[in-house]
Amino acid sequence: MQKIPIRGIKERPLENRFNITKLESLLSENDMIQELHRHAFFFVLFLKDGNGEHIIDFTPYPVKKNSIFFMRPGQVHQLQLKKGSAGYLMQFDQNFYSPQLASSKSIFKKVSHKNYYSLHAEKFQKLLLILSNINEEHSQKQAHYEEVIKANLKILFIEIVRQSHHTSTVSKKTLYSQERLEEFLELVENHLSSHKSIAEYAEMMHLSTFQLNKITKETLGKTSSQILNEQILLEAKRNLLGTLNQINQIAYELGYEDSSYFIRFFKKHTGISPEVFRKNFK
Repeated sequence: MQKIPIRGIKERPLENRFNITKLESLLSENDMIQELHRHAFFFVLFLKDGNGEHIIDFTPYPVKKNSIFFMRPGQVHQLQLKKGSAGYLMQFDQNFYSPQLASSKSIFKKVSHKNYYSLHAEKFQKLLLILSNINEEHSQKQAHYEEVIKANLKILFIEIVRQSHHTSTVSKKTLYSQERLEEFLELVENHLSSHKSIAEYAEMMHLSTFQLNKITKETLGKTSSQILNEQILLEAKRNLLGTLNQINQIAYELGYEDSSYFIRFFKKHTGISPEVFRKNFK
């Protein structure tokens, strides 16, 4: 069974599982063109200046100056960057950066669950100073440089969260709902093929289905069932466009033993069959 191409971090030393590169060195002469693929690591693109096209999980985002693209492992994307683009490309996996403190973990979840940020120039400049420090540490590799990079990453992510939230005060109730939503989204991502019932997710979170629905409605304006269905459809689309697998193979990968049920589910929520979706997109 074919899989969507998964890319790993090629930069050495591999044991560090981290890499940062200035875009100017990658795009001095040629455009960057990447076809549909997914990563086994976090992929963060900081654009001081640039043009092109970036599609993440089939959602197009504008490529422009003072913007950030943050991708989690498993997401699929297509990227075209024009030569002359400037900024940084940063890649790391969970073996390199996986905060243990509850506060740091919460910050990282917040920043990584949003794919696109557009900032004011002066705000973006503050991030570039931190990225410059990270790049210097990675290049020089002095004693304990990994710890210095991780400390700078924590500061970087705090700054991104600060700059993407316009309100300085958040109620305890709102904070609780946001944290539980992030927990739900992570569970769905990890158990999608084996758990299709909201009751199962509610049980894993020690909540009732009513409580879980209340949380998702307060934060996203959607029921928990809507969010689960959207994630199933997203993974189905990833496989339909990123592989040549037969529909019954994709259905099985998603946890459907009866492919006809999967086809009915897909058509009910998109208006077209999986086969038509694949043909139309290509």
